Amino acid sequence: MDTGILMASSCAAASVVFSTLVIVDFFSYVSSRYKDKYLEQTAVELDDVLLQVPPSRIFDLTIALCALSAFAAILFFGITSRNFSWAKAFFIGFIAMSATFPVPRIYLRFLKKRRLEKFNEQLEDALSSMSSALKAGFSINQSFDVIAEQNLKPISVEFRLLLHEIRLGIPLEKALDNMTTRLQSDDFELVATAILTARQTGGELTVIFERLSGLIRERLRIQGRLNTLTAQGRMQAIIVGAMPFLLMFALNYVAPEMMSNFFNSIKGIALIAAAVILDVIGFLVIRKILTIDI
Repeated sequence: MDTGILMASSCAAASVVFSTLVIVDFFSYVSSRYKDKYLEQTAVELDDVLLQVPPSRIFDLTIALCALSAFAAILFFGITSRNFSWAKAFFIGFIAMSATFPVPRIYLRFLKKRRLEKFNEQLEDALSSMSSALKAGFSINQSFDVIAEQNLKPISVEFRLLLHEIRLGIPLEKALDNMTTRLQSDDFELVATAILTARQTGGELTVIFERLSGLIRERLRIQGRLNTLTAQGRMQAIIVGAMPFLLMFALNYVAPEMMSNFFNSIKGIALIAAAVILDVIGFLVIRKILTIDI
């Protein structure tokens, strides 16, 4: 009887050990794949903004930022809460960590967006300068060089890269296509298409550049007007998105007994998770409505 119990216990222990190893190996594999994907996508975003930073450095910064935000949230909760419990503290730390994790990549996308906006603003004057250079008898490559030598970031940097590819023997069509893919600018895509069409049909580039310059100027004017009209809506989206979290912290300080029922039960945690998901969805819907493409 003792031998049977011993064998059953041994088998149960071995099953637990092997199951634990399988689970740990699975999570290790998933985390490794996610890290590789994260580094790959971060490398692309760093190339878009021309930052010479290793993608692994961004990943390490993300982990450190998550740990710091979770620690700060738990510390703040411990100082301000009248009914402290580790369950609530870990839940608040998890929320802070989850909210902080995408911040570095969001900031990279913000830098890319700001860089693209600045490029589009500078493109209007660049087209006027290129048109004047062509009227003075310069070739198309020499007109590119005029923009590259102006030392205006980011447009001068992009035109230097364009000229560098051309001097390495890459055809103009391919170099323009690479620049269009790198920038993802609709305005420059029009310019590249106009240049290639004019080279094939013999059109007058000076007139085309002047018309495109006026088109970009009008688009920027309309975009600025739209940003002004939708500013109130964007502020409302931020306030609506932040209000549930602010109310949660306020109620946890004013009525800790009521909030403890949410944090100490499965139903309460599920309701809080559902509220967070619906809040994020509402914020994204408002943001989508306010995003108007010209």
